[in-house]
Amino acid sequence: MKTFLEYLAEAEKVDRNAEEQSESEGSETKIHPDHDAVHTGDVYRARDVGGYDRVYHMNRIMMAMAKADGKSTKATDSPAETWFEKNNTMHPYTKEESNMVKSAMKTVPTDGKMVSHDNKSREPNDVHRVSPHRNPGPIKRKK
Repeated sequence: MKTFLEYLAEAEKVDRNAEEQSESEGSETKIHPDHDAVHTGDVYRARDVGGYDRVYHMNRIMMAMAKADGKSTKATDSPAETWFEKNNTMHPYTKEESNMVKSAMKTVPTDGKMVSHDNKSREPNDVHRVSPHRNPGPIKRKK
């Protein structure tokens, strides 16, 4: 039976498929001619400066696009970034979980800060009080 490292060594010797090769051989500023031939319109490539969080960056791009009027290329009044871009958030539900987060942040070097001082988990006031169905009655099965 082969080990994982043996399978990995085998895989490194295998040639990549044609698509992977064409993507790796292309220029970083242009797409492959085959890919360019099958689409219409412009193609843009973007990522955040530093490459920290591409998903968040795309979210900010889409938010700014939603504010744009489509008639000009002027910048919108949307902020380019918020503190969410480079920070993870932790949401403990109980005081004990909040203490666990604080303990972990003292253990692992971090520049974390508490941004909300409420340690209680609450349901909205109308949960389990108003039924979305009025007298649905018993379920009847067909025989």
